[in-house]
Amino acid sequence: MFLTKTYKWNLGISALLLVLVAFATAACAQAQSSQPMPPDEPVNKQEMANMETATFGNGCFWCTEAVFQNIKGVKTVVSGYTGGKIANPTYREVSSGRTGHAEAVQIVYDPAVVTYDELLEVFWKTHDPTTLNRQGADVGTQYRSAVFFHDEAQRKAAAFYKEKLDKAGIFSGPIVTEITEFDGKFYIAEDYHQNYFALNGRAPYCQYVIVPKLKKMREIFADKLKDNAATSN
Repeated sequence: MFLTKTYKWNLGISALLLVLVAFATAACAQAQSSQPMPPDEPVNKQEMANMETATFGNGCFWCTEAVFQNIKGVKTVVSGYTGGKIANPTYREVSSGRTGHAEAVQIVYDPAVVTYDELLEVFWKTHDPTTLNRQGADVGTQYRSAVFFHDEAQRKAAAFYKEKLDKAGIFSGPIVTEITEFDGKFYIAEDYHQNYFALNGRAPYCQYVIVPKLKKMREIFADKLKDNAATSN
């Protein structure tokens, strides 16, 4: 099933769209939102004991957070920074590309509902893993495609599917996704980055970049979506 879906993301963006995206990104980086974060799905202590964690970097976390929040079995999605050289980095520092961090999402999920393999499938099919340090108009090492594995089973799964996808020629070029061990340091991004699409769905970046991605996700992963999955805002 993993290898039979050959949908390739259309990454073409007009010059006007590039300007809008750049403007929206810069503006949002300057002004923090005072709105409260929507609550995560309620999870009791017994449920938490059965949860597992996945950490992915696949471009701007505004997009990736919105994608994984809609997947059945995913309990929480937090945007943050990992894989870098300094402690407690700020968004501005990470955006400079000098800290080595990737914009990433840390996902707490129920493996009885959604497997790590299925999360990998969503990961690889909702971004372009063939562009080194780039996703669309977002350029820099902070936007690199990366799987930060938490244990040997995750490492093996990521390496296995990366190899299989490359051999099958699913994408237009070689997969450049970094597969590296999670170092135990995940720095939660500033409040205004959390639940970004839910709180800022009318912003130009959301309308031109996130909404189309969510609609494509619904087409590809309809069987994996929560009943209240968002495709627009």
